Amino acid sequence: MALIDLMTKEIIRVPMSAKTKPEVIRELVDVLKDAGKVSEIDPIVDALMERERKGSTGLEMGIAVPHCKTPLVKDMVLAIGIAPDGVDFDSLDGEPSKLFFLLLAPPDQSGPHIEALSEIARLAQSSSFYRALVESRNAEEVVELFAE
Repeated sequence: MALIDLMTKEIIRVPMSAKTKPEVIRELVDVLKDAGKVSEIDPIVDALMERERKGSTGLEMGIAVPHCKTPLVKDMVLAIGIAPDGVDFDSLDGEPSKLFFLLLAPPDQSGPHIEALSEIARLAQSSSFYRALVESRNAEEVVELFAE
């Protein structure tokens, strides 16, 4: 399943208001709830924070991919957030993260989850695509960039 298949403007927050890692995670889970993708917030936030305690999902080059498996979703769901000023996400390179891909998948679905993570890793290789995403002013621009 390609990321574009999961993408609608309702699951994208531009710009984010969060200033800390827990705030980023809560804000993106709120986005999923508002979009009708999840019905509960706190257990999902708790599961994501537990995953972060095992090792930060802050990658390099300003990208973070908070993710976990939870029985609270039937299919994989995605939320995207852009924080132009960056948020300290304990990234591998020590730099603030500006682009967030939050993924939730049911415990029995490994394939799509891994495919989405590798697609995000491929996107991270393109500094021009990353820059265009971070400079997006609204959700529609983000969807258009992925559709191209």
